[in-house]
Amino acid sequence: MSSQLIEAVLNSSERTNLRQFASQLRTSEKQYLLRNEILTVFNDYCQTHDISEQFIRQSHLGKLVSCIQEIIVDKESLCLVIRPRIAHEEAYRLLEDMTIVPMSVSDLLDLRDRLVNRYHPNEGDVFEIDMDPFYDYSPAIRDSKNIGKGVAYLNRYLSSKLFQDPRQWQEELFDFLRLHRYNGYQLLINERIQTQRQLSDRVKQALTFVSDRPKDEPYPDFRFDLQALGFEAGWGNTADRVRETLEMLDQLIDSPDHQVLEAFVSRIPMIFRVVLVSPHGWFGQEGVLGRPDTGGQVVYILDQVKSLEQQLRDELILAGLDSLAVHPKVIVLTRLIPNADGTLCHQRLEKIYGTTDSWILRVPFRDINPTITENWISRFEIWPYLETFAIDAERELRAEFGHVPDLIIGNYSDGNLVAFLLARRMKVTQCNIAHALEKSKYLFSNLYWQDIEHQYHFSLQFTADLIAMNAASFIISSTYQEIVGTPDSIGQYESYKSFTMPDLYHVVSGIELFSPKFNVVPPGVNESIYFPYYNKDERLEGDRQRLEELLFTLEDPAQVYGHLEDTSKPPLFSMARLDRIKNLTGLAQAYGQSKDLQERCNLILVAGKLRTEDSTDHEEISEIEKLYQIIHEYDLHGKVRWLGVRLAKTDSGEIYRIIGDRRGVFVQPALFEAFGLTILEAMVSGLPTFATRFGGPLEIIQDKTNGFYINPTLPEEVAQIVITFFDQCQQDANYWQKISQAAIERVYSTYTWKIHTTRLLSLAKIYGFWNYVSHENREDMMRYIESLFYLLYKPRAQALLEQHRQR
Repeated sequence: MSSQLIEAVLNSSERTNLRQFASQLRTSEKQYLLRNEILTVFNDYCQTHDISEQFIRQSHLGKLVSCIQEIIVDKESLCLVIRPRIAHEEAYRLLEDMTIVPMSVSDLLDLRDRLVNRYHPNEGDVFEIDMDPFYDYSPAIRDSKNIGKGVAYLNRYLSSKLFQDPRQWQEELFDFLRLHRYNGYQLLINERIQTQRQLSDRVKQALTFVSDRPKDEPYPDFRFDLQALGFEAGWGNTADRVRETLEMLDQLIDSPDHQVLEAFVSRIPMIFRVVLVSPHGWFGQEGVLGRPDTGGQVVYILDQVKSLEQQLRDELILAGLDSLAVHPKVIVLTRLIPNADGTLCHQRLEKIYGTTDSWILRVPFRDINPTITENWISRFEIWPYLETFAIDAERELRAEFGHVPDLIIGNYSDGNLVAFLLARRMKVTQCNIAHALEKSKYLFSNLYWQDIEHQYHFSLQFTADLIAMNAASFIISSTYQEIVGTPDSIGQYESYKSFTMPDLYHVVSGIELFSPKFNVVPPGVNESIYFPYYNKDERLEGDRQRLEELLFTLEDPAQVYGHLEDTSKPPLFSMARLDRIKNLTGLAQAYGQSKDLQERCNLILVAGKLRTEDSTDHEEISEIEKLYQIIHEYDLHGKVRWLGVRLAKTDSGEIYRIIGDRRGVFVQPALFEAFGLTILEAMVSGLPTFATRFGGPLEIIQDKTNGFYINPTLPEEVAQIVITFFDQCQQDANYWQKISQAAIERVYSTYTWKIHTTRLLSLAKIYGFWNYVSHENREDMMRYIESLFYLLYKPRAQALLEQHRQR
């Protein structure tokens, strides 16, 4: 597609325009231009040469430029990195005589190295990582629109192959059903059924038996009759539920269908013990939210655990296993921090509130260097301790479960690496959830990694990401664009497809984006904490009064900076960490630059800390200083309240509702947001929500229907979009309510934890089933991944450990 577009330009009168545009690029000061810069230069070129808007939109050259992601100016040529469609990238060299030459991935990576003076051809080739050969034997999705729907594709693909040989299919299914046990107790079928043919006959006998019984008759009342036929517990808790499940099995034996197969496998009791891994610390239920490296991830996992345990419990009850004292257990694995700073992070076991048998299990890092390991360690510094942590954690998990877990879910880069190590050792299904990958958040972080290695250690993090994402049985993303972006922007996982770490390695192919391991399963909100502002009966009057005072009138320099001259104005509200990506200072600047916006509303920020001396995080310190500077520069005194507090989750829920009481709005101005839980929290509370167009919010919000998109890099535009909303509210008394109600309905229809955990467990079962029946030998891939761990990751982790020892 790209080559055809280039040829169309070169074989037309537009060839002259391309030559002129290329000349303008060569005379620019920049050697490396990204998409927005390329579009700006092209627009400047068109204005200079009096070229029409129609040409920009409809010409071959205009279409070509719109597809270019990068341009590297290299002596006598230009390198054009073109993304003609989602998940596809091509590179070409445009010579001065307008000759176009395709570039290989290796050539492109060499050029990027040369750009930063890190290309050393006389010293030999750089190490290349290529995962492509290990995906050759796996099915691959063809249409990029279906990326993120991996399990649906896998079901159709493998079912069609397996169902072609009925005898093989029936034997595979029979063998799989015989596998399942709980604490040594046989489930589903017993030794009275010895062959797949016998299974088919007995299913029909059992169907006749249960069909004659009352629909709601409890399983224990006819348990022994089913046992005599060869069926153990696990088919259902009532006669009707057992009949439904057996009918699915009967259909699969006689006339298999991939949709019935998915429904049937989702009912099989396969998962009883689940581990969620989040090592980097400050993981607790009190006193940790909002600390560096925690916040959203802790909230996400705790909410997920509660829903996960409930879903497991509901499924086991429906399977008829509660009568046999079969109960789920969920453990969040994190690190124990001896110097816990007043939190419970030094406590080995902590029961998770609102659960029956879910726990936070904290395992300490080995006491290699007490001045480091007895304290909190940043997620950027944690890498030397993860391998031994995984070894120690395996022992602790086996002790807690009395068994190996059935599913391990990693979270973030460090958690996914530990999940890989544990799953490899215990031969368990591994699920990855990344939330946000740092590589996408920090521009050119791989290209200039050596310049920032002392601060971020991205050589370790990006290597860990490559290892974990390829090793995972399946990967859950919150949005489609988290995987492959949009037509205009590259996705988080897509950024790992090919890249260079100069002087370290080249990634020729880091991940197969069309692999069916990717599935979009968005998170939900905790509906007991975040609910619409008009649900008065569920709100506590004492909390409302206390928090209203905190938001609007409390004078306490330890908690609040600024006062409001006119508290009757609707609040423009935001709540996030004070770091560069969250961009609260950008929102303050947009507010400060707009007198019209200041006249319409007050700005209220809940942003962690007020004083630089209370923080050890360099980004947070910088943003604190910047926020004070903006308030003073634009004289926002009397219009801004900055709350430097850590809020309990219940308080944050009530604060959203108080903003709703006053017909306020929520703004999420992040420069990039992988998903955006605060967006869901605000929307389900009933707040009209304005959120960044860079990342997950594009899939949560439907613009101007249940919320609004903003470009946080354009402060004037941000202000104008909010002003237009408030103007519309003045013209239409029902407009605020209309957007509010649409936001609430959007969350309840799509973003609940019930939906999330139902899908998560279904995926875990289906991938477990297909891993068994497909007999796919992944050992070659796993050995290659282990080589990356021991030859690349581990030596660098040990080098960082030596640095820690010298502190």
